[in-house]
Amino acid sequence: MIRFNLNGRDLALDVDGQTPLLWALRDTAGLTGTKYGCGQAACGACSVHVNDEPVRSCALPVSEVAGQRVLTIEGLGATQLHVVQRAWAELDVAQCGYCQSGQIMVAAALLATTRNPSDAEIEAAMSGVLCRCGTYARIRAAIKRAAELA
Repeated sequence: MIRFNLNGRDLALDVDGQTPLLWALRDTAGLTGTKYGCGQAACGACSVHVNDEPVRSCALPVSEVAGQRVLTIEGLGATQLHVVQRAWAELDVAQCGYCQSGQIMVAAALLATTRNPSDAEIEAAMSGVLCRCGTYARIRAAIKRAAELA
């Protein structure tokens, strides 16, 4: 049993400790908002927060989050939409939407530490979170809008 806090609730999952966190979340916990993209921690679609830091869940063994706090896209806006989610909707960021949960999780982590990020700070934080549709200009605008809403 791997025990950790998931979206504010203590949880024990009966999974092999080497199972990637992504698959423990999707297949065992039933939270499918976190997406599988590449399986190599290269695209960012699987990004979640572990102790408030964005991580790529596809390459992180679930045993490494034992006793930690994990936040997924489902938990980010559980009681009301997070400012990043509101800005995303307001500015119609998503086209296909596949990368959206990873993009939002990384952007939320950025805004938690940097209240009014510059373009360079946004670029640095978001680099490596790939968008197949190329909506990077709208992603940057939504992060700036979320900073205004916060």
